[in-house]
Order: sequence, then structure tokens, then C-alpha cells
Amino acid sequence: MIKRLALATTLAFATAHAAPLSSDATATARYARQTYGEKVIESLANMVSFNTVADQKVPFEKNPQHIGFKRFIKQEASRLGLDFTDHGYIMVVGLGEGKERVGVITHGDVQPVDPGKWKQSPFKLDRSSEPGLLLGRGTEDDKGPIATAMYAMKAIKDRNVLLKKRIELYIYMAEESDWVPLEAFLKTHTPPQTNITIDAEYPAVTAEKGWGAVRVTLPDMAPAPGSGAVIQSFTGGFFDSQIPEDARAVIDNADPALELAIRTRAAQQKGMSYQYAWQGTRLTVTGKGLAAHSSKPEDGVNAIAMLADALDVQHWGASQAGMMVDFVNDMIGTGLQGERFGKIAYSDDFMGPMTVSPTTLKASDTGLVLGINLRRPRGKTTAQLTSEINQAFDAWKAENQPRATLAAQIGEPWIQDKAPQLPTLMKVFSHYTGVKDPQPVSVGGGTNSRLFPRAVSFGPTMPGKVYTGHSEHEHMTEKQLLLNLEMYTAVLVELAK
Repeated sequence: MIKRLALATTLAFATAHAAPLSSDATATARYARQTYGEKVIESLANMVSFNTVADQKVPFEKNPQHIGFKRFIKQEASRLGLDFTDHGYIMVVGLGEGKERVGVITHGDVQPVDPGKWKQSPFKLDRSSEPGLLLGRGTEDDKGPIATAMYAMKAIKDRNVLLKKRIELYIYMAEESDWVPLEAFLKTHTPPQTNITIDAEYPAVTAEKGWGAVRVTLPDMAPAPGSGAVIQSFTGGFFDSQIPEDARAVIDNADPALELAIRTRAAQQKGMSYQYAWQGTRLTVTGKGLAAHSSKPEDGVNAIAMLADALDVQHWGASQAGMMVDFVNDMIGTGLQGERFGKIAYSDDFMGPMTVSPTTLKASDTGLVLGINLRRPRGKTTAQLTSEINQAFDAWKAENQPRATLAAQIGEPWIQDKAPQLPTLMKVFSHYTGVKDPQPVSVGGGTNSRLFPRAVSFGPTMPGKVYTGHSEHEHMTEKQLLLNLEMYTAVLVELAK
């Protein structure tokens, strides 16, 4: 009986996948692109202009940038003939009536930026620096998707497509920093029965790795007299969900031979650039890699890990910063999967390997703190993984620094195995891309899909393309934005009509 059920499900998927899109879907999607292509970009430009990074010093409800962004969404919804409801952290933009509803899940907040790394302001949509690209914080994650969803709904309204289900666009304002308000909202608000999140990749995401954070703190310690060359400081990174692009080490009592050894080792690396500056016997080594979303460490070049590797020309444990260099080399290295961190490395056939990335390295009141970002698949329990992390750290601690501490927060991986909308998503993706027999995928990032019933992610990034959200070169191509507009319009028609 189980085998028959599985076969029936497979046949149903294949049949639905093979069926052509309805004329309502294709005609409305074509109309959306032809009529609103430039309007979507204008709307995105307005959204990007608001700096919706969470500010710990300013409460959300008093933050003028968040207030301004919400005001714009309300005005845009009204102008497009869509209804709007404000629930504080959550806005809902709706179209149509009906007990059955289709949800589109997005977020309006964005990650921090380093303005000095942008050709123009990250909060100005830049169409001129690199023709064909729409550069700006939020273009891919997640303001571009919001703009396309709203104009997809507008096109459906214009065409008077007969809907059997109501469409609701959810815009959450703290996805990048705090999920608690959304979790509280969903305890009293009944979400749509079927949902798509447009905050990840095509063709559809049905599994997400669990997010984890490990903090390693080394206490202050005075270098022993006569220690020779000593690393006086070692810092790097920007925020936890970004592969660090920058790292810096300051070495006291250095000499030209040490610089030559570091240069020689650094020359073996790929993707890194270094600068060397002298002030007396103090040598400062500054490394630059490539920022990326920490769920895809393979898309970046980790400056913290690479600089530590370049410095691995001797044992540095005589100082706090030097011991941190040793720790990174001993326990993490330049690999991506935690191969050196005891027995923690593992992989899943569908979800792929766990990734382990140093992302921040900063001084604090308690010592020098290394932030390590984990993305874990299914295959180990939280208790087992936590135990393995602690065992590996305790062994290093016993040999190197008894006062070192570790704190770990380990999230759960997520898998969606009840998504009846999948055949429709595959059908639409195949129709507009020409990809035959597309299959769901797993990603390292975590989206709000896991909080909504029967939710899966659908775009906005094409498979095989570098995801630029969280990087200092975030962008979406104009071509992709318009393709997304077509696909989102077609999907909403097919799911709601």
C-alpha cells in the first residue's frame, strides 16, 4: 500500500508538471512584464532608499526609516488598488476574497552595510555603475521580491482574473534580526493555507539547514617576556551572516624575514589580496577576501580564515590574538565543513554538508571573541552535535588556554514534505526557463517558510547563480527582475484562480 501511494504521488506530480500553463496565467504574466517592467524598478528604488537595518538603539516602532518604509508600502498598495493591513512588525497586502488564501512571504528589513565598499550609496538604487545590474541593499534580499509581488497582484487585478482564493503578501520587518514578533503574531493570526516564500532560490526550496552560532572567547593575557614576534591584535568580519571580506593582524617585534615568510605562504592562496605596512618593528597585515552570504561560504573568500592561514608560519600562542590565530588554524582552517573541529563534520545526501565559517572576530569586555556560523543538515541530533563541539573545544582548551570559553546556539534543520503547490511551481519554472524536469532543492539559509503552513521558497535567485544578499555587492539583474515578475504573476494566477 505504501509503494502504491508513493507511485500515485509520483504520477500525479508528473501529470501536473506536464500540463501546460493556463492562458490566464501566461497572458497575465506577459501583460505584467510589458506594462509594469519599469514601474517595478521605480518601486524598488523607493524601497531601497529606506535604511531598514535593525537599530538596537532605536525601537522598531520609533525608527523613522522603518516608519517611512511602511508608509510607502501602504501608499503603494493603495495606488495599485490592493488592500493593506498594518499589524506592527507585519504588513499584509491583499487582493480578492475567499476563505481559501494563498500567502506570499517576504521581509522588508535588510542586513547591515559598509557604505565605503559601494560605488554609490547602498540605499540608492544604482543602475549606472554596472549597466544591466540593479545595485543596492535589499535588491535581492528582499525588496526586489516585494516589488515584483505587488505588481504581479496589480496585473492580476487589471486583467480581472477570476480568483477563487484570496492572495495575501506578508511583509515582515525583522526577519534578519528577530523572529519572535512574527512567531507571536502567528499564535493569534490564522495564516493562509498555502504559502510561497520568495526569499531564496529556484526552482523551489523544500529544505533548509539549521542556523547555528558558536562563540569562542579567549581572555586577556600578557605576552611572556622575550617572546619575540607577538601578534598584538587580530580582528575581522562585519556581522554573523556574512562571510568576512576583511581581516587585520598587527605584529610587534617583527622583522623582514617574518614578512617574507607570511608573503610566501599567502601567495599560495586564491582570491585574497594583502597589504603590508611597517611602523618601526610593528608589521600590520591587512587581508581582503570576498563577502558572501554565510549560508554559501563557497561563494566567498573568508578573510579571517585566510589571514590566519597566511600567519601560520609559526606558533603564536604567546598572546591573546596570537592564540586566536592558532585556534582558527587548529580547529577551522580554510576548509568549509568543520573537518578540523573534532568529529563535528557530517553531510546529508539531499541537504548537503554542514558548513562551519568564522564570521566575526572582535574585542569585547570579556576578551577576544570569535563568532562561528554553522549551517547544519539533518543527520545528527542537537544533543550529539553540541556534545561533539564541546568535546573538541575542551580538548583544545586543555592544551592551550584553560580560561577559554565556548557558547553554542544550535538551530534545527527544516524539511517541508507537505507542499501540494510544488507541481505548479515546477511547471511555471520550466515554462519560463526551458529547464526540463526541475526538482526541489535544499539551501543553507533559513527563511520564514518554516513558520507558515505548507510553505516552500520560490526564487528570486536562479540555480547556479551566486546569491548576493548579505554581500557588499548586492544586486539583481534587470533581466532577472522582469523574469521574476512573469513567474510570480503566473504562479499566483495558477494557485489562486
